[in-house]
Amino acid sequence: MDQPRSACPECEKFQGRVAELEKLLAALQKQLEAQSRAGKRQAAPFSKGKPKEAPEKPGRKAGQQHGPHAHRPPPPPQAIDEVLEATLPDACPHCGGDIQKDEVADEQFQTDIPTAPIRRKFRIHKGCCKRCRRKIRGRHPLQTSDATGAAQSQIGPNAQAGIVYLNKRCGMSYGKIVDYFEQACGIQIHPSSATRIVLRSSEILEPTYQDILQSIRDSKYLTPDETGWRNGGRPVWLHVAVGDQATGYFIDRRRSADALEEIIGIDYSGTLIRDGFVSYDRFEEAIHQLCVAHPLRRAKRLEETLSGRDKLFPRQAIDLIKEALALRDAYHAGERTQEQLFADYETYAARMSDLALRPRVNDLNQTFANHLHDYSHAWFCFLLQPDLPATNYQAEQALKTPIVNRKVFGGNRTDKGCQAQAVLSSTIQTCKQQERSAFGFLRDALCGLAQNIFQTLTGPHFAAAA
Repeated sequence: MDQPRSACPECEKFQGRVAELEKLLAALQKQLEAQSRAGKRQAAPFSKGKPKEAPEKPGRKAGQQHGPHAHRPPPPPQAIDEVLEATLPDACPHCGGDIQKDEVADEQFQTDIPTAPIRRKFRIHKGCCKRCRRKIRGRHPLQTSDATGAAQSQIGPNAQAGIVYLNKRCGMSYGKIVDYFEQACGIQIHPSSATRIVLRSSEILEPTYQDILQSIRDSKYLTPDETGWRNGGRPVWLHVAVGDQATGYFIDRRRSADALEEIIGIDYSGTLIRDGFVSYDRFEEAIHQLCVAHPLRRAKRLEETLSGRDKLFPRQAIDLIKEALALRDAYHAGERTQEQLFADYETYAARMSDLALRPRVNDLNQTFANHLHDYSHAWFCFLLQPDLPATNYQAEQALKTPIVNRKVFGGNRTDKGCQAQAVLSSTIQTCKQQERSAFGFLRDALCGLAQNIFQTLTGPHFAAAA
């Protein structure tokens, strides 16, 4: 009987490697299948993954961990519009006995919204100039149009601003907006009227939109990003650029940086805080700070997926980036100087280049290493400008509202609708960035009150419209 041959050490090594790769392939296939299934569900964009097995109890903590109370303060006496008496019943509701009234009454305050519409009538005075014989008509600050005759019955500025805000900020469809105004406010509006109000608001705010785009061009730093959109059912891209003073949206059929180039120019020389999309590389005059959250997430996934010594490289990348972030935090804490941060930038850029240059056996690690090496000079620019963010979270946050709204109406139907989406979304988001009321800005613009979105409007006209 033949004796079994002794296994070749080299063969055993390769068999072990094959088994390891088969295990990795099975894990990746399982992960790909799970993501493919999740992407087909309607709730996929809002999913945060598998729920925790032992989540923390929601709500405030008991005892010393309760935290500060955030009670609504009572309004000042001069702001109270009416005082209502909650009188005692004639007899005790429990036993029917007489009630002895206390001398001091408790107080409760309530802030509510009106449900009855305000119906105004404007008497427009008119005349003729004695010198040039031109006709002159009066204009009240609350008027949104000079139209009379067949178009004399109109929707007021607060209602128009509400329609724009509910559609572009809250993502409500025109049908739902119409239903809300009829049920809550007693105002009847047709969906077509709401559509025209949005388009007209876009035309009025076009100069404001151009001011926003000019602010983006002049911004010292920009955070761009993009997401999918629809124009008449055709795929297009909704781009956003967040500057130091303004946020601009623009819709283009191209995903590449061609759209951004048309807005800021190829010679933009500020700082681009961006993801790894290679199309942004064309801005050679700009300083590029790549979002460090992307490689951190990618390295974490690799560390969880790979096995053995292959886990070492993603862990080294994570530690290197976190070390640099800790140095920036030390600077803000007063423990490090600006000159030290400049030296730290050179050190960490060189360390990242050296780490990524080492050859990797695993293909996934090698691909990741190539990406880290190609941008080794751009991962740590936050050490040169420690007041700037190291991630592109600002752009991702600015896209959250449009992405959620896209789930409601899918996009726009016409080119005019796309332009209105860009103009109104830019105006509302910039108002939020400027810490001013977007609703008030929309209302005043619809009343024809000229204003600069980067300055607070004052004067008698503003008071009259408020």
